[in-house]
Amino acid sequence: MKLLTQTLSRITPKSFSYEAMIFIIAIYFGFVLNIPLIRKIYELSTEGHVLFSLSPAILLTGCFMLIFSFFAYRFVFKPVMIVLLLTSSAAMYAMLKYNVMFDYGMIENIFETNSGEAWSYVSLPSVGYVLLLGILPSILLYRAKLTSGPSFVKAILQRVGFTLVSLAIIGVMVLFFYKDYASVGRNNKYLNKMIIPAHIFNTVKYLNNRYFTEKLTFNPIGQDAHLLANSNNKPTLMVLVVGETARAQNMAYNGYQRDTNPYTQNLGIIALQNAFSCGTATAYSLPCMFSRLTHDNYNREAADAQNNVLDVIKNAGVEVTWFDSDGGDKEVAARLTKIDIAPNDDPILCDGSSCYDQVLVNKLSAKLKQDVENQTSSGKNSLNNQMIALHTMGSHGPTYWKRYPENMQRFSPACSRSDIENCTDEEIVNVYDNTLAYTDYILAETIKVLQQYQDKYNVSLVYLSDHGESLGENGMYLHGTPYAFAPKEQTHIPWFMWLPQDYTQAKGMDRQCLVNLAQTGTFSHDNLFHSLLGLYGVATSVHDPKLDITTACKTN
Repeated sequence: MKLLTQTLSRITPKSFSYEAMIFIIAIYFGFVLNIPLIRKIYELSTEGHVLFSLSPAILLTGCFMLIFSFFAYRFVFKPVMIVLLLTSSAAMYAMLKYNVMFDYGMIENIFETNSGEAWSYVSLPSVGYVLLLGILPSILLYRAKLTSGPSFVKAILQRVGFTLVSLAIIGVMVLFFYKDYASVGRNNKYLNKMIIPAHIFNTVKYLNNRYFTEKLTFNPIGQDAHLLANSNNKPTLMVLVVGETARAQNMAYNGYQRDTNPYTQNLGIIALQNAFSCGTATAYSLPCMFSRLTHDNYNREAADAQNNVLDVIKNAGVEVTWFDSDGGDKEVAARLTKIDIAPNDDPILCDGSSCYDQVLVNKLSAKLKQDVENQTSSGKNSLNNQMIALHTMGSHGPTYWKRYPENMQRFSPACSRSDIENCTDEEIVNVYDNTLAYTDYILAETIKVLQQYQDKYNVSLVYLSDHGESLGENGMYLHGTPYAFAPKEQTHIPWFMWLPQDYTQAKGMDRQCLVNLAQTGTFSHDNLFHSLLGLYGVATSVHDPKLDITTACKTN
């Protein structure tokens, strides 16, 4: 450390004018930190447009010169630039290695990710990027002495001249390449999301919306909800398993060549073949999928300001419980009985940062056992109608290998590192498929628990994922790509239903009709709100039969 300090002391000049430092930092942002954007524009450039493909770095430099000059004040410039350098180096690593973009949705997801999940993205390469491209330049900037002009008038003239030079650079680039930028930009509108440090703008926007904007007046929809009678008069027990980062393409039920569903294959699972998510990240998809709002008109503030489908089911007199082991419910369970699983909740199933999803099955089993014991000891005539949601860790990456016990590994060799870009394609697919197989095991274990109570309840299970995952296709990894141009791997999700014949009969549904519909229909998270009402048997004015997958299969 002493050697590093001495070295930095030697190479750090004594003083810079603000304009000179702004120019240096602007070049650094334009030519280095925005390499992902420059590379993408180069790939999009048509033959014969080599000069255009080289122009983005110069144009960005001119823009940064102009923007950064607004912060060129004592006690402001260095802190702002250091924050930009540190966060931009991390953003550059993520964009280069995973092809993610830091739009508003991604920033929302980052802020609503718990510390355990956040640490899973830390690896030696990511630390190296931040150290070399963020921390070291920040130290150099911190040590540099910045000076203004010798007089107030000269300082103003220098700033005006610097601004004119910035505008001239921008003007020249626009003059020569306007047609090219207009064409590329019109056909690839996502490019502006790739500019570093656009994440700062989206962060400020998120913080303003979340903490400094007056919340909408709460709208308690579905207060007229009531249960429809079951033909056998037994109470209903439905378990809703909320998957994490599972994509349909790798599910055997959806045509995948591997048997990633070995544990439930003989349990009568109904698998929807064409189901799609509302978003590509948990913070967006989770509240969206439970909201009455559809993908086309969804926004988080409006969703938080009204009851979701679980609230409506609760309004019908159902006991609704949410068990969470995936780092948070994103306000979905704000008005429900919520039980968070601590990362050290079980000495065998948890490692201090996360737990295997088996812990949720154990919690479910213990709860149902206790409910029956309480009913017996109290002398009550019947059990409560229940909806129990299990929010799983599922296939949360990039530390996929931590999502299943070692003895549950089915496919090898499997990637066992968080910097998955350094694993082979085979290792990444293997470890991901292992997580899906373990999820299938969890579903089978949950169904076994429910089967123990079939004499007391009408039991059923619904499973669907919040979004999918990229595993290296077209150089993309993980998820969170803006929905407008997200690949199918991030939006095509598994949606399974376990509906025993006696359940569908009690609810007045044709089970074979649902099987057929699952094979031919196209569905999305838009259908979940209304389909859960239909599957459970809840009548309310906010139910839309057109979006309820059970409507065409009702027998009464």
